Amino acid sequence: MSVSLPKPIAAYFAADRTERAGVADCFTEAGIVKDEGKTHAGREAIRRWKTQASTKYTYVSEPFAIEQDQGRAIVTSRVTGNFPGSPVDLRYSFVLEAGKIASLEIGL
Repeated sequence: MSVSLPKPIAAYFAADRTERAGVADCFTEAGIVKDEGKTHAGREAIRRWKTQASTKYTYVSEPFAIEQDQGRAIVTSRVTGNFPGSPVDLRYSFVLEAGKIASLEIGL
């Protein structure tokens, strides 16, 4: 199923499919990611987070739903790969700012 995503979010998922470290370019300079109980602040920290995650696991993320909630775009995506519990539907909660991602929180 195809879902229409705002440009910065579509760019995030596209980069996540091809050149994972490139997802950092989708964020503002002071962007923040919260994932697996850790916070990664700034593009370089986000680049390291994504590089480490992609060397640890091989996965594919397929967004299938989006909703708006209090200034956040919440995307639900099916993530399938070689990690414990695969496949899983994750919720990506994005806050956008000036055409970039200001923050992203990933959870169940």
